[in-house]
Amino acid sequence: MSQIPPCPECNSPYGYDDGLNHVCPECGHEWSKDAPVAAEPVAKVYKDANGNVLQDGDTVTVIKDLKVKGSSLVVKVGTKVKGIRLVDGDHDIDCKIDGIGAMSLKTEFVKKV
Repeated sequence: MSQIPPCPECNSPYGYDDGLNHVCPECGHEWSKDAPVAAEPVAKVYKDANGNVLQDGDTVTVIKDLKVKGSSLVVKVGTKVKGIRLVDGDHDIDCKIDGIGAMSLKTEFVKKV
C-alpha cells in the first residue's frame, strides 16, 4: 500500500485514493497522484533598502524621517537601531529606539551598518 501525501491545501493526513486523484475529506481538495510533493516552505529573506540581507541582532540605520503613528515624535534620518528582531507581517522589524521606545519598522526604510 502506498503512502498518500498530506493535502497540499490544508495539510490534512487523511487523504484517500479516488481513481487518478487523491482527495482530502476535510477540505475537499483534489490533487493528481502524479503531482510533485510540496517542499518545505522557504524561509523569508529580509533585505534592507540597499539589498543587504538582514538577520536578528543586526544594527541598522534609518534612511528617512519616519513619523511615529499616534504621536508627534519623529525618528530622524541616521538614527541607529541596535539588536533588531525580524518578524512576519506588514512591518518586518521589531526594535527599541532610544528616546522613543518599542517600534516596528519596515525593512525598506533602513540600511545595515
